[in-house]
Amino acid sequence: MKILKYFSSIMLILITISCKKDDININLPNETDGLKLVQSIKNDPFIIDLYTVSGKLEQGYNEVFFQIKDVEGHLIENAQASWSPIMHMMDKSHACPYSSISLVSDSKTLHKGFIVFQMAGNDMEYWELSINIIVQESPYNLSAKINVIPASKKRATTFTGSDGKKYVLAMVQPTQPKEGLNSITALLYTMENMMSFIPVNGYTIKIDPRMPSMENHSSPNNENLTQKSTSFYEGKVAFSMTGYWKINLQVFNEAAELLKGEPVTNENESSSLFFEVEF
Repeated sequence: MKILKYFSSIMLILITISCKKDDININLPNETDGLKLVQSIKNDPFIIDLYTVSGKLEQGYNEVFFQIKDVEGHLIENAQASWSPIMHMMDKSHACPYSSISLVSDSKTLHKGFIVFQMAGNDMEYWELSINIIVQESPYNLSAKINVIPASKKRATTFTGSDGKKYVLAMVQPTQPKEGLNSITALLYTMENMMSFIPVNGYTIKIDPRMPSMENHSSPNNENLTQKSTSFYEGKVAFSMTGYWKINLQVFNEAAELLKGEPVTNENESSSLFFEVEF
């Protein structure tokens, strides 16, 4: 009888543990599949986990995701959030182009947005990301230094146009180029002041992809980038073979006036504005 009671008690404990474990697995949302943790920003009583596909923040366009949790690890649902990236240089500070924040579709905890870092950090100069959140009608701020590394290929450029304005131009796609025709997407912003960048409307970005190692030959069926939505410019770029390509650029305003960039000719092998792709 004692053995039976002892055995029953053990079984009850095992069942209870199993039920608790099942409850934990059910309650933990798994919304970060395919993403890698960049870093965590902490400020009691909350922690913000930053994610990207690569697990890094790089010079150029970055799609950034994050979740908010309390110090016990519970995810916070439906919080309001905004952010502000600031570059601290030796003699000044400035911002960069960035989007507003939204919840990922069908998610209650995973937030997303994009940031265009026009320069990388270094030992003396660094980026700081400040995120403001509202949880249960109470505001909180979490800030931290973030590591922005140089890009291996040129995917963003800054320039002063013939109109005297300063611009930031960044390639969004393709991130995984392939042989043949590819969709190409870019963002174009003008600098209103050191802390404010606004999207440019109605411009045209002419592209001329060339392969320097193969007598600088081009490719057929390319389509210049025109504005398709609030911020994004879209077109088509063709790569006739694998290897290193330079996508030469010319930027024209809404009146078709050339602001920056030069045509590729026999005498001029490259525009002063370009993106780089290698695959």
